[in-house]
Formats: sequence, structure tokens, C-alpha cells
Amino acid sequence: MSAPAPARPAAPSYAAVLRVPHARRTFAAALTGRFSNGVIPLAVLLSVNRVTGSYAVSGAVMSLFGGAAVFLMPVRASLVDRYGARRALPPMAALYAVLLCALAALVWRPGVPAALIGAAAALAGACVPPLGPVMRAVWSALVADRHLQRRAYSLDGVAEELLFVSGPVLVGVLITWAPPASGILLGALLVLGGTAAFVTSPAMTGLRTGSGAGRRAASRRTQSGGVPGLLVPVVVAAGAGLALSGAELLVAAYAEQGSYGTAVVPWVLGALSVGSALGGLVNGAVDWRLSARARLAGFTAGLGLMIAAAGLAPGLWTLTAAMVLTGVFIAPTLTTAYLLADETAPEDARTRAGAWVNMAVNGGSSSGSLISGALIGRLPLPLCFALAGAASLAAAAVAVGTRRGGVSVSGAGVPEGGAPEGGAPETGVPETVTGETRASDALAGDAGASGVPAVR
Repeated sequence: MSAPAPARPAAPSYAAVLRVPHARRTFAAALTGRFSNGVIPLAVLLSVNRVTGSYAVSGAVMSLFGGAAVFLMPVRASLVDRYGARRALPPMAALYAVLLCALAALVWRPGVPAALIGAAAALAGACVPPLGPVMRAVWSALVADRHLQRRAYSLDGVAEELLFVSGPVLVGVLITWAPPASGILLGALLVLGGTAAFVTSPAMTGLRTGSGAGRRAASRRTQSGGVPGLLVPVVVAAGAGLALSGAELLVAAYAEQGSYGTAVVPWVLGALSVGSALGGLVNGAVDWRLSARARLAGFTAGLGLMIAAAGLAPGLWTLTAAMVLTGVFIAPTLTTAYLLADETAPEDARTRAGAWVNMAVNGGSSSGSLISGALIGRLPLPLCFALAGAASLAAAAVAVGTRRGGVSVSGAGVPEGGAPEGGAPETGVPETVTGETRASDALAGDAGASGVPAVR
């Protein structure tokens, strides 16, 4: 008689993650600062629309804010790498809070030129502290076990989604008795207090940056050649970001045209994040047999179809239900895009691969705000929803129709998983010190729903 097969070890729990020394305090502090990303975007959107009366201006301001936040992200992360989180994050957060207060003052009452509002929003976006990437670097330092580390990243992602449920709801409560600009001030307070608590955590004492030689070597690796195999995840991420950002602005327009009032907008967008959190939990629990590429195409198509269907909602409750179903596809789409990028990129290029996907989803999101703001009022809302969904459907078509391999980002002629033409593949790995991940290496994970249209 054959011996019974050994039982599989139980998967580590979320409680085990939080029992890691210093994890609870550090994680709570980081989430407090990141909560501002769930509050500020909607507060800015409603404030600008209130004082200008224009969705086009609102979309443009959101695009400037998000674009500055996205495209200067590597610069901010490099400052953390160079000087350390404890030295780089506090001045960054302080400047960001000051600029948010200036923006709130500009949109507190009507009469300020739109160009000045846009400039203030762009300056504020340029200073968003990278709390998400640094927290993920801290997770890598705190948690050595690979299975427990995956659970820690899942906990981080789901918690971040919950911030985007409670953030819009909190804004909705605030605007019942105060101007929407009060939400911007609240966001400034959250990021300032959360960052201060974060950098004083004992867990931050071990998070160090590389040596000067290591940083120069990592910089050479980042600048040399492209990352192969990224066309599909990058295009899908851009399409999903564009569609989602457009849908958020369209929900506000739907509420106004239906005479529901702006107070309902946070609740509907909160339903979107509830759906995303549920979708992320289910996606992580299922033992998928489909390839990452096939799953990505399916999730992206589902996202586009649900956004298009939301435009046909006859009333607010139907729209809210449609947003929950739309949200179900958000986390699986973005997570799978990162997984596919990680699978197709060479081992030494995985950080760059994730950064490209991050840049794509955020760039698409920034563009979506601008495009949707320009279309609202010129086209019927159902058609605007359909066009937003079409962006995601087009990305799904690329995932289905593009052949595997042979496509690289910021480089040409690099076969998937291979070396650039004319040279051997790099064998080095991103520079680490005492086994800890550098802050810029964690940028790949900062696509969780941050709420900032360009930092989702």
C-alpha cells in the first residue's frame, strides 16, 4: 500500500503578514498618507467644475495634475534612492501639502483664471511622494518568505482599493457642509501626517539605498536597450487607464444631467472601487488554467463592455450596479498586465518592464480625462461611455491579435526573453543592499488604484 501524499502546507494568512515586527505600524502610516490619493482627485475634479462650470477645464486640470504625477515619478523615486526615504520623503510631502493648500485656495471661490488653476495643479502633481513604491520596498525588506511576501503584496493591493472606496465617500460627506476644496485640504493633512509617521517607523531604519557605483550601474542598465515583449501589456494598460479615467468623469456628467447632484458622485465611484477589490480577491483565489495573455484579453474586453453598457443605465441605481460590475475587471486587468510583463521580460529587465506598464496605465488615464472632458456636451453621454469602453476593447483586440515575441519597448528587434541584437543579455540584477529592494524598483507595483487619475 502506497504511503499517503504529504499534505500541502497551508497558505500564509493576512494575519501572519501583520504579525511581522513593525509591519502594522509602518503599513498603517503608509496607508494614511496614501489615503490622500483617494480623496484629492475627486475633490479637485468637483472643485474645478464648481468654480469654472466646465468639464473641459476640469478634465484638462486633472490631466495636468496626473501627467505631472506620472511622468516625474522616476525623478521622485530616484531622489529616494539617492538620499534615502527618511531624508527625501518629508520635504517632498511638505512641498506637496503646501501646493495642495495653494490649489485649494485658488478653487475655493469662482473668479480665478483656469490657467492659474492648471499651473497649480501641475506643480502639486509633480511633488506627489511615492509612498506606494517605498512601502512595497519595505515589504520586501520586512518579509523574507516568498509566499508570505505575495500575501503581503495582495494585502497592500486590496487595502489600497479600499482607500478608493472610503476616499470618495469621505469627500461626499465633506461637500454636504463645506466646499469641495475642503477635500483638497484634508488630502494635504493626510499626506503630511502619514508621511511623518511612515518615515519615523523602526522599519525604515533598514531601508537603505545603493552605493554610488551601484546606482550608476543600475542607471546604465536602465538606459541601455529596450525591454522585450511588452507591446501587449503596455497597450492594454494604456487602454484600460484611458477607459477608466473617462468613465469616472462621465459618471459626474451623468449625475449632473440626471439632476442627481454632485453629492452622489463619490458613492457611485466608491462602488467602482468595491467591485475592483472584489475582483482582485476572486482573481487571486482562482487557480487559472488560461495563460496570462488569454486572461488579460478577456479581462480587458469585459472592462470595455461594462463601461459601454453603463452608458445605457436608465437611472442612478442601475449605473451604480454597472460600476460595481465594471470594477470587477479593474484589478484583474492591471494585475495580469504586470504579471504578463514580468513573464515576458528577461530577468534583469523586470523592473523596467513593470515601470513601462505603470507609465502606460497612468498616461492613458491622464489622456482619458482630457479626451472625455472635451467630448462631454458635444456628444450624447451613452456615446461617450461607448467610446471610453471602445478604448479598452481595442486594447483587448491587440492582446488577441499581436503575435508573441519580437516586440520591445524603447528598443527594436529584441526577441522575447532574449538579448538585444549584437550583444548578450545582461546578467546583473537590480542593485540591492542587504537584500532590500530599491524604491524605484518597486515602481512596478504602484498601479493599484491610487485614485489619482494618472497614478492609478
